Amino acid sequence: MRRIKLIIAYDGTNYCGWQIQPNGITVEAVLNQKLTQLLGEAILVIGASRTDSGVHALGNVAVFDTNHRMDGTRIAHALNTRLPDDIRIIESYEVPLDFHPRYCDTLKTYEYKIYNHSVSNPMVRLYSLFYYLKLDLEKMKKAADYLVGEHDFKSFCNARSDVIDTVRTVTDIKIEKVGHMITITITGNGFLYNMVRIIVGTLLKVGRGAYPPEYILEILAAKNRSMAGPTARPEGLSLLNIKYLHESFQKE
Repeated sequence: MRRIKLIIAYDGTNYCGWQIQPNGITVEAVLNQKLTQLLGEAILVIGASRTDSGVHALGNVAVFDTNHRMDGTRIAHALNTRLPDDIRIIESYEVPLDFHPRYCDTLKTYEYKIYNHSVSNPMVRLYSLFYYLKLDLEKMKKAADYLVGEHDFKSFCNARSDVIDTVRTVTDIKIEKVGHMITITITGNGFLYNMVRIIVGTLLKVGRGAYPPEYILEILAAKNRSMAGPTARPEGLSLLNIKYLHESFQKE
């Protein structure tokens, strides 16, 4: 038995997220189907990040086990010839059997794009949030600074989540604007369900003047989802990469 690691990019527009769902097609389901066809054995992938419906990725990670002898580095090309155009394997290689993509120390980086203009741009509508109200980026940056560090992010977690430990560490938040496009980049050691989208929704409230930047401290202290801003729409969100902090093995 061998374990193969995949680095995966996908446009999430046409998918009901990563994880297999009974009511729609998912990235995980497509990978299982195409890998099973390619290798001639039942394949089940294990993903590192279960992105939501409509969310994109440039560097999600998954592994699968196989008895096939195909070289791990060749699987990416072979699989890409079978995948739809909106899913691509960036890289594939063999890893130790005890490597698990979810049970390792990692840093994940997400990016959220906001098209901030009075008129929407049809060319970016699938990959950014259209927001027509004027935004004060300096206030948003000041608010974001309060989120950096180790905090209990319960207020920034979907209320339906059953996660008990809601403490996470955000190592960096950058907010930049080029033309009409605002990009919010967030890096941390893990994220709760909808956490990035709720952070973005809250920063938008700060940017338009509904919350002062310091209100972030009250939101964190409250540990109450109703205190934070709305959950921003999914299409602006992309998982950029997952960095494994103690990945000592070499590619085969």
